[in-house]
Amino acid sequence: MVSFIVRLRFPAEERADIAETLRQLAEASRKEPGCVSYIPHQVEDDPDTIVIYEQYKDAKALAAHRASDHFQKLAVGGLYQRMKDRAVENLTAVL
Repeated sequence: MVSFIVRLRFPAEERADIAETLRQLAEASRKEPGCVSYIPHQVEDDPDTIVIYEQYKDAKALAAHRASDHFQKLAVGGLYQRMKDRAVENLTAVL
């Protein structure tokens, strides 16, 4: 299992557009055969920060996600172009 958190920060004026892009990206990503979980969150006390919790069956499934048309269009061509900054935290399950 591959699990990680992506933290993205956007300008406040982009909030509605970012939410719609995330909705589309989550919907398409959850349909991927190797996607276990794809959940975007808005940070309660910082609404311009988005945290996405992602899990994939294995590294091959993650590579397929990153190569998908929807990821390339919505994340690389959309979110990444409008974000202020981005950080990724790779996770290891303890149980």
